[in-house]
Amino acid sequence: MNIENTQSQMRKGVLEYCILSIIKRGEAYPGDIIDEMRGAGLQLLEGTLYPLLNRLKNAGILAYRWVESSSGPPRKYFHLTEKGDKFYILLQVTWNELAMGVENLTRSGNESHENQSE
Repeated sequence: MNIENTQSQMRKGVLEYCILSIIKRGEAYPGDIIDEMRGAGLQLLEGTLYPLLNRLKNAGILAYRWVESSSGPPRKYFHLTEKGDKFYILLQVTWNELAMGVENLTRSGNESHENQSE
């Protein structure tokens, strides 16, 4: 069994929620999103981020504004739309249910295994 493939699929499953969580706190520049993800120990490549941001923008979840930069070309700063705020709440509920369910199963599995070995 290829653990790297399973790990990759697990990361992809939460990537959108993590990115939207960053943007939910305030407008975000893609480079800052990448830095924040890395700071949290989650690797994110530009080649993964930009298509995801575009997909979310096309779905009406995100919008952006251009901001002039003194050190180069203008930058896109992304923010959640009203539709994005509602979508984020649904993702948050889903994540909380999923995380609690996984925690209950894995904790119960460990306790059950420990009881069997006694």
